[in-house]
Amino acid sequence: MLEIHVLNGPNLNLLGRREPAVYGHETLADIEARLRAKAEAEGVALTFLQTNDEGALVSAVQEAGLKGAGVVINAGAYTHTSIALRDAIAGSGALAVEIHLSNVHARESFRHHSMIAPVCKGVIAGFGAASYTLGFDACLSALRARPDAAARP
Repeated sequence: MLEIHVLNGPNLNLLGRREPAVYGHETLADIEARLRAKAEAEGVALTFLQTNDEGALVSAVQEAGLKGAGVVINAGAYTHTSIALRDAIAGSGALAVEIHLSNVHARESFRHHSMIAPVCKGVIAGFGAASYTLGFDACLSALRARPDAAARP
């Protein structure tokens, strides 16, 4: 069975309350429920995690990558600062799709550079909560396109 880990970094636990004009009114629980229903319909195992701790996020990326799971990652502020997260994606061989709720390129200049984008399959930004669904779909498509996809249980 294909597996996707949806990993969320710092402050995403505050969705729905945190700057709703930027991040929207949906909570992370709302997004998780929608993705769980989608994963079930697609026959995909889903792991969903939010952590404010960089080390825990690095460990989750490593775990997913080493077992061949796809990763949809909203690393929050760690996107712009974490070499450790970049190295975890590259080192574990994770097939990762970076996502953002807001269009980071239309915001402060420090948000324009991603440390993880160069080691991700692709980046989706600016579609609000739909960025998660788009990221899931992109990740699933890339997983299914892998040469060994048919051999995976």
